Amino acid sequence: MHEYPQRPRPDDQQSYQDYPPQGHGGQPHQQYQQHQQSYEASYPGRPPYGEPLAGAGHPYDPEPAQPRRSRRRIWISAVVALALLLGGGGFAAWKLDWFSGNGEAVTFGKNPPAAAGSSDPAAPSAEAKPSGDPDVLMPTGPKSDFKQTAKLDDGTIIAKTRLAGAKSGFEGDVWVWAPKQYDDPKYAKSGFPVLIALPGGNGFPNNYWADTSLGLQKAITEGVKAGTSLPYIVIMPVLNPDAKYYYDGSDIPGQAKMGTWIAEDVPAFAKANFRTYKSRDGWAFMGSSSGAFVGMKTVLQHPDKFKAVIASGGEIVPDSPLWKGHQAEMDANNPEKLAQKLIDTKGPEVYINFQIGTKESGKERMVKFQQQYGKGPVKTTIRDIQNGEHNGWHYVRGMKEGSLEWVSKVLKAPKPEAG
Repeated sequence: MHEYPQRPRPDDQQSYQDYPPQGHGGQPHQQYQQHQQSYEASYPGRPPYGEPLAGAGHPYDPEPAQPRRSRRRIWISAVVALALLLGGGGFAAWKLDWFSGNGEAVTFGKNPPAAAGSSDPAAPSAEAKPSGDPDVLMPTGPKSDFKQTAKLDDGTIIAKTRLAGAKSGFEGDVWVWAPKQYDDPKYAKSGFPVLIALPGGNGFPNNYWADTSLGLQKAITEGVKAGTSLPYIVIMPVLNPDAKYYYDGSDIPGQAKMGTWIAEDVPAFAKANFRTYKSRDGWAFMGSSSGAFVGMKTVLQHPDKFKAVIASGGEIVPDSPLWKGHQAEMDANNPEKLAQKLIDTKGPEVYINFQIGTKESGKERMVKFQQQYGKGPVKTTIRDIQNGEHNGWHYVRGMKEGSLEWVSKVLKAPKPEAG
């Protein structure tokens, strides 16, 4: 389920030892072994699979990756060299992030002043109240402090903040991205759909969907232009409290309450900082591998809060080793049992879009789930990604090929004001 390296492509020499080949329960995974064999056969003489690359390309590259230098980096290097040549020793202490804006404070949205008598600067004024749609929820506050981590070509920003979960008691990092439409005055009184993006692997201390090399945010932007995607606010929290275990996005007895973190604290954080929707029609998940399992499980567990999920290359049942001795609690977080309960109670409807690469295993378990539980209120589809492997780049390709359009058809779109 959470097998071999699937983090974004490294920009420098890096070891893949940080990305263990174990499955979700810590066992070696067949797919990892298959890629190991393929890698060693394709690249004789390179370091063993999982060892430092020492300049070699990513194991999925047909040829060794060549370092790429952008014009901006070349310009920055020239400026630094000139400054040092002229004796500007103090200049050498400047961080190059100064040129990109990374680390600077970020504010999302142009919120009007607070209503008279309100002590909360994030509270909306009377003029900011939504018009015509009671489902729109203006930012509730308090606002978080965001710092830029990346800037896309269209000027949109990915930023990070630290969230102390009020209900889970867990504190972790969260990355966010808002589309260009969010700052458009025509949408100032509109809500926006939220896509909570969950990573695979350890899901700690980073969420790899915040890396622009995977292209998630760009895919949404292109989809908006093509009319095949809604302009989502993307929320990217850490998935686990450490890199030692997988927690199945659940409240395992005696462990950090990661189920409450994902299902309660993260949505509350989004509502505090962004214009969203009160109903589940504006809330969905997407995730790969371990994140796919957690997203699907959370939608089935809380169908009153979330409506859909794009689940890429994930497992179907919980398998964290931390469940030992807690069978009843594990059953309460089992998607099969949750789906059957939803079928027995006749709703509400939820939408599960599985994605699976044709070069990875796991489709059988998705087909089995669809056959047994894809009925009544549980709506399921399976998208095959041709020549797709178990990594984020291929899952984003699947989203561009149809999964983004699929989820956009079942969620609520923002509405601009006339004029």
